[in-house]
Amino acid sequence: MQRIGRVIHISPNGNIIVKAENVPRLGDKVLDENLRTVGIVFDVVGPVSSPYVAVKPKNGEAETLVGKILYATPSKRKKGR
Repeated sequence: MQRIGRVIHISPNGNIIVKAENVPRLGDKVLDENLRTVGIVFDVVGPVSSPYVAVKPKNGEAETLVGKILYATPSKRKKGR
């Protein structure tokens, strides 16, 4: 498990925006401090020196996460082709 960073706001289209301390991979599962799944990593934007992570929320409780720390766990992906 890897700490992503702190939620700064909710975007107009409902994505959770996180000021990234560590950048996860696209598709990684995102958890809150209680280890509940809140969504998946949807996009990484901004400069390399100060990136932001967009998380597509799993449920409608995104507004309650503002100011909280989120964590990522690698998604289960098939390797190879």
